[in-house]
Amino acid sequence: MIWLMLADAIVVIHLAFILFVIAGGLLLLRWPRLVWLHIPAVIWGALTEFLHIVCPLTDLEDRLRGMAGVAGYRSDFVTHYLLPVIYPPGLTAQIQLALGSLVVLLNIGVYGWLLWRLPRWRHNKEK
Repeated sequence: MIWLMLADAIVVIHLAFILFVIAGGLLLLRWPRLVWLHIPAVIWGALTEFLHIVCPLTDLEDRLRGMAGVAGYRSDFVTHYLLPVIYPPGLTAQIQLALGSLVVLLNIGVYGWLLWRLPRWRHNKEK
């Protein structure tokens, strides 16, 4: 039972990481120093898509499920709602490349907007 709970926790952490990669740049408005975590996360997220690298979190989750004696996923909230988001059916190499490109372009846009806004933010802060 503990192994399944740990595997489910890894899925939640995996989803949180994916969300951080995609939209974490917006957190920089509140916590600018987060940039030192976000940039490497975006690079890793894009590389896993571009190079078809299996994320270590996926391997850890599989290993924990194996330790629990479960070959597949059991039907629960995590499996039903979170796994299809992280591992969509029909995921192809072309879709992975598109997703990786989308992540990079989205974050370039967010960082560009933040850099454009930075002088205005500093100017208003000094007043």
